[in-house]
Amino acid sequence: MNWDQVQGNWKQFKGNVQSKWGELTDDEVDQVEGDREALEGKIQAKYGKSKEEAKKEVDEFIDSL
Repeated sequence: MNWDQVQGNWKQFKGNVQSKWGELTDDEVDQVEGDREALEGKIQAKYGKSKEEAKKEVDEFIDSL
């Protein structure tokens, strides 16, 4: 799977995102609206991760779908 597929079906994947990153609120996930950089930014802010760590986590998330 690739990010374009996730972005195109964001409403379907929101639950998966919230399962993976449970500290993100519904509002935060809604604000992302399929924007990968926005998701990475939210992960960085909530979990105190570096940009590279957040990117790697999103890559792993996509690979697991």
